[in-house]
Amino acid sequence: MSTASFLDRMLDPVTDSMSREFAESLVALKADGEMLARIEYLRQKANEGSLSPEEDAEYKEFVEALDVLSILQAKAKQSLVRQAD
Repeated sequence: MSTASFLDRMLDPVTDSMSREFAESLVALKADGEMLARIEYLRQKANEGSLSPEEDAEYKEFVEALDVLSILQAKAKQSLVRQAD
């Protein structure tokens, strides 16, 4: 079982009880311009293989956070569809 599917399953009880307002807030969540610029900077350095150890840790944290956020947003979208029925 992959980590994503484990996390996805673990979040079922949480997302099943999401309010419409909370689900909409999760779906609309986006990084601000400063964060996007930092992510792009780290992405370029990662592609070049020139990240410092601190930058590497920061970039890995971003990737992990993005994975979790993507799962939460997908579950929030499912919740909104269910609530619309």
